[in-house]
Amino acid sequence: MLKDAFGRVATDLRVSLTDKCNLRCTYCMPPEGLDWLPNAQLLTADEIVRLVRIGVERLGITEVRYTGGEPLLRRELVDIVARTAALAPRPQISLTTNGIGLARLAEPLAAAGLDRVNVSLDTLEPETFKRLAHRDRFADVIEGLGAAERAGLRPVKVNAVLMRDVNDHEAVSLLRFCLDHGYELRFIEQMPLDAQHGWDRATMITADEILDLLSAAFDLSPDDLEERGSAPAERFLVDGGPARVGVIGSVTRPFCGACDRVRLTADGQIRNCLFAREESDLKAALRSGATDDELAARWVAAVAGKRAGHGIDDPSFLQPARPMSAIGG
Repeated sequence: MLKDAFGRVATDLRVSLTDKCNLRCTYCMPPEGLDWLPNAQLLTADEIVRLVRIGVERLGITEVRYTGGEPLLRRELVDIVARTAALAPRPQISLTTNGIGLARLAEPLAAAGLDRVNVSLDTLEPETFKRLAHRDRFADVIEGLGAAERAGLRPVKVNAVLMRDVNDHEAVSLLRFCLDHGYELRFIEQMPLDAQHGWDRATMITADEILDLLSAAFDLSPDDLEERGSAPAERFLVDGGPARVGVIGSVTRPFCGACDRVRLTADGQIRNCLFAREESDLKAALRSGATDDELAARWVAAVAGKRAGHGIDDPSFLQPARPMSAIGG
């Protein structure tokens, strides 16, 4: 098992397939983009599948989520999903994406074994989307959401980040949109993971504020029928259910005590926490001929050193050197 000193067991593996992205969302990277990792530094498809196999077969991983950057930019994505679905025991397989290209790939991904998707959508206003993402691709995201639903990648989940005086007035309309289309909405507090290191807690829309905004138009009640457990989202029934909305208060309502996640970056580094400032290199060992047992042992040691929490409230907190696009969601 991937067990840390506090008794938490990692069963949920987040795998970044690339640091590249075709959007430039303001809370993630500057308009001009970033210097991408050279292809030679990225794990190959075979290396990714081998490490995922070790995690599943030897270390108790039961869920695999492919992320980026933007994972739809990875040419071998469908093949990687298919090979992951062929593992025994078969893990649950999901994808976090900005939705651009999903209209074309939803059916092939579903056929390969993808179970569901999370699609980022922060606004329903095309001009606001263009201003936030520095790209005019709103229609592509909406089309991708519809394609995911038709392909059976359910529940289709929508991730939204509210920003003060930018899109916070859209909380209610975003939820109505998702209710109308059968999507499950998750509001996520903005986290200190931008490349510019410009995050300011004072301007962040908190979980409490999000719930206040929604409660002005909907009756929200805790979903008592389902324990939160290690899930990052607190879920609420909307107008008595069955529809639900989730709020992920990573900053103000941290769930570190029940965290079951571990991350593999696109260049082969194990991160035992999204906000970790240390990484453990599996790629170098893998390319030097390490056996599955040796790679598994390195992985176990990396998770064993996980800290009790992300420490954002600690005065000594330092933002990770890598931005979210390079870590993987």
